[in-house]
Amino acid sequence: MNTAKHLNGSSLQPLQKRRLPYRELACMLLGSLLGTYLDLYFVGKSIYQFPIRPLPEIFSINIAFTLVGLPILVLIFVRCLSQVNKWGKAGIILFVSLLMSIFEKLAEAFGWYVHIDGWQHLYTFFGYLLFLSIITLFFEWTAKWNR
Repeated sequence: MNTAKHLNGSSLQPLQKRRLPYRELACMLLGSLLGTYLDLYFVGKSIYQFPIRPLPEIFSINIAFTLVGLPILVLIFVRCLSQVNKWGKAGIILFVSLLMSIFEKLAEAFGWYVHIDGWQHLYTFFGYLLFLSIITLFFEWTAKWNR
């Protein structure tokens, strides 16, 4: 029996070609790099510090967050972006930015994060708003790669 003829007559759907998640991986890498360099800059300027962090004798920043936590959060973020229209994207960016400033206060309460005295959590909101907007623009730009 001819296999091609048999499959054409069956109710089975042919397997779709699955593309590797280049866009997601590229966004995760960009987010990790941006987050690492921003943390290095702000810690170097003594704007904030990470009292509790992995390998404190080697790294002045929390590498667990920038190398593991942030890429996972970026992956979740871009997967959510791919499900919504432009207004949904704007809402997700605003919501996550607000959430990160709330998590920042929580991290301070646990002693994981310390800011200078004049720090306002509104700075974090706008910082993540810019960071997530850059990730979103990059994600949209990489859509041209996947065609």
